[in-house]
Amino acid sequence: MSGAEVALIAIGVLAIVGVVLVNLAQRIDRLHRRVISSRSVLEGQLVKRAEAAAELARTDALDPASTLIVGEAAWNAAVQAPRLVSGTSDLAQTGAERGLVESELTMALRAALGDEEDLEALRGRPETAAALEGLEQACYRTQLARRFHNDAVVATQRLRQNPVVPLLRLAGRAAMPATFEMDDEVFRGTPSG
Repeated sequence: MSGAEVALIAIGVLAIVGVVLVNLAQRIDRLHRRVISSRSVLEGQLVKRAEAAAELARTDALDPASTLIVGEAAWNAAVQAPRLVSGTSDLAQTGAERGLVESELTMALRAALGDEEDLEALRGRPETAAALEGLEQACYRTQLARRFHNDAVVATQRLRQNPVVPLLRLAGRAAMPATFEMDDEVFRGTPSG
């Protein structure tokens, strides 16, 4: 083999490796964009869930203590909780704080709605049926949004575990995404939305 043939083979191999690395970097970028998109969808669904909980508290269907607890938990989730799309550098910490606030809202709702008999009694009242239906739909959509977000995060983490990615800095300066964990099972044992 002549020197020109060896050089041609080397250039071909480098070109193939370059194309593979560019494709890998593009996949990582697409997954990071998917995580950002799903995080903003999740944020919107969390706010809608808090609004639906506040609407249920405004119906006066709950006892006064439950109304106060659900109303305060909904306020904390809708207004006081850190935002998932705020652009802060430590999204894992922000997500953990937000997850705690959202879990508190779930626990408040579960306690206020009671068992299946209490829930059926609330569904039977015309003034609360619409608010309860809205809450069920918001809770179901929040569960779906959280699952889609966590799936995107897991796919991104899996791809970034490839040893080539950190070695060649194919992910750039993007932080490793974290899953969003919360208790989101308000209506246990009941069909949702």
